[in-house]
Amino acid sequence: MDPKSALHSRSRRDFLATTSLLAAAVAAPKTASALTRDAPSDADQPASAGTLRKIPIGVFDPAFPNLSTDEMIDKFAGWGVEAVEIGTGGYPNSAHCPVKDLLDDPAKARAWKKKFEDHNIQVATLSCHGNPVSPDPKIAERDAETFRRTVLLAERLGVSVIVGFSGCPGGGPTETVPNWITYRWPTEYGQMLDWQWKERVIPYWKQAAKFARDHGIHKIALEMHPNFVVYNPKTLLRLREAVGEEIGANCDLSHLFWQQCDAVEVIRMLGKQGAIFHAHMKDTTFYKNNVDRYGVLNFAFEKSDLSGASETFRAVGYGHSSGTWKEIMLAYMEVGYQGIFSVENEDPILSGEVGVERALYVLKNVRNEILGTT
Repeated sequence: MDPKSALHSRSRRDFLATTSLLAAAVAAPKTASALTRDAPSDADQPASAGTLRKIPIGVFDPAFPNLSTDEMIDKFAGWGVEAVEIGTGGYPNSAHCPVKDLLDDPAKARAWKKKFEDHNIQVATLSCHGNPVSPDPKIAERDAETFRRTVLLAERLGVSVIVGFSGCPGGGPTETVPNWITYRWPTEYGQMLDWQWKERVIPYWKQAAKFARDHGIHKIALEMHPNFVVYNPKTLLRLREAVGEEIGANCDLSHLFWQQCDAVEVIRMLGKQGAIFHAHMKDTTFYKNNVDRYGVLNFAFEKSDLSGASETFRAVGYGHSSGTWKEIMLAYMEVGYQGIFSVENEDPILSGEVGVERALYVLKNVRNEILGTT
């Protein structure tokens, strides 16, 4: 039997037992386990499997830059992918989405979307991560225009969620590069942070949210990401309070694990406020010896740098155990999350489609365990 066939022949029970042990051996201790997490109130008691939504499992397309749209769709269909998140520009690029052509010709837009639908794949989200509040006016306008065009395309395609970054301004009106500030002392840093939010971040996102709202888009899912002003749940909720309920989360837990957030608590907190619009499924692994020596602000992105790293991205199940991901997926279902589980692969070890396929296998098996399905 070839390795792929052997992999798919394993039972879910064997899979969960094995991967739990493997992941526990390489991952840092969980930030909060089921034993240490506060007991849920009566209102938080889990729903029965029969009442839980089967959240579609999808893929974010930048992991396949060398495949044509048709080739990518065929591959996804073979894997049983149920939904897609498609890049429309900015950092994700737009390798599989000819935005201008689809905006110029409604027939082309319908035909493009039908390619996915013919394979039972939902076009669920459009993504245009960028920095629309950059201190470089050319970058800011370019990324703001990408956002606007993505809104117009979402309106045309009937897609309800747009994913992106909050962006990061400079520290003052004369600065020319972004300045990510997380610590308010010495006092000039607090002053710069206040200026960023008051003069750049809130005004831009008020205007952007109005534009989206005017075109029927009510879910802007901002990824909580380092180097941008929205980088954790607190900063996300600050922007949501200032701008409106069009602002919500792309809940990419890979950026929150290293900040010591408890994934389930984050999902419960944001979910109760209806503030989770999208969910990237990506893991983080920790190298304990380096965490002990250097702390967590020591991330590596390349395989060649891992020996000195405190943490790096991994495919789902290769940083935290399948038991942890079961808690996470169940929490999304219990709070009534209405989006998809979107696999994003930036694993320096399991690169490209290998990491995507491994993550899909973990997620499908865990979802089946939760719902009691096959």
